[in-house]
Amino acid sequence: MLPSGACFPLSQTNMTEARHAGMSSAPTPPPHSESGSLAAEMDPVEYTLRKRLPRKLPKRRNDVYVNMKTDFRAQLARCQKLLDGGGHREICVHGLGLAINRAINIALQLQAGSQGALQLAANTSTVELVDDLEPEDPDESGEPMTRTRNNSAIHIKVFYPEP
Repeated sequence: MLPSGACFPLSQTNMTEARHAGMSSAPTPPPHSESGSLAAEMDPVEYTLRKRLPRKLPKRRNDVYVNMKTDFRAQLARCQKLLDGGGHREICVHGLGLAINRAINIALQLQAGSQGALQLAANTSTVELVDDLEPEDPDESGEPMTRTRNNSAIHIKVFYPEP
């Protein structure tokens, strides 16, 4: 097992070893309250879950953040355009959670389309995400609470090697 943040070459065999992040059946821990009230008193039906956006890395012109909502071919075309017509010799493809597999697939498709001219280097990390739990009925005594959780992320450097 590689340590978090390790850099390793990506190949077809690494793709089959990639895990589906966020697909485990383990129960999530109870939410933590900012005000110190007991989590056992919280009824999940009475709260609305609002997921905050994750903290992003600095947005550079050659960064591509992959998600599951945008069409795969559109994201692949955007990456190809950056490498071919954008004047970039390298791009960084970022994937979070369920989008990890899609980020890996995009990088491998780019490499296959270049007939091996492109090389890949991947880093993994863990990102802390924050969820807000807001009471559905503001008249009740329920206070807003926050819950933190961890999610896996991948950052793949797709580049032309130096001649």
